Amino acid sequence: MSSMINRKIIFTGPVGAGKTTAIAAISDIKPITTDEYASDMTKSRKPQTTVAMDYGLIRLSENERVHLYGTPGQERFDFMWDILTKGGIGLILLLDNTRKDPFQDIRFYTNAFRDFIEKQQMVVGVTRMDLHRKPGLPEYRRYLESLSLQAPVFEVDARSHKDVTMLIQALLFSLDPGVTNG
Repeated sequence: MSSMINRKIIFTGPVGAGKTTAIAAISDIKPITTDEYASDMTKSRKPQTTVAMDYGLIRLSENERVHLYGTPGQERFDFMWDILTKGGIGLILLLDNTRKDPFQDIRFYTNAFRDFIEKQQMVVGVTRMDLHRKPGLPEYRRYLESLSLQAPVFEVDARSHKDVTMLIQALLFSLDPGVTNG
């Protein structure tokens, strides 16, 4: 009997970017969430927010699993970020294109996770581009380059199983070109 291979992927980004939704769209189990009613400025974006983490699971094969952890988006819960990234193989940064300054969000999250990103890999998914087309994907790529970062950037709908699968496959492929989705 072969041993179980467990991988861990972290989803991060600002409040309302789609982290909880993306994990729910792809998880093979009912996701575990730690949502609470928002009591601060977050409630202008959505009624509930993640306060500790979200958790989901994908079974790639009989002996290979990917554990999905979503970080809280609010900076006041940033103590969870280091805890959740331990043992992670990569980061999926979700950005909400309707936010006032998504480039500020990129700068903030890539700085907060810089040590992890430098050791692992990152993929960027831009949500809500259907509601706000600018900035476009080329601008995101150029901005990442200005921060001395390279990462695939995709337009995604966090509710779409297909779109979230694409993000995970891009991340796994960037880590190991031999990895396939069973």
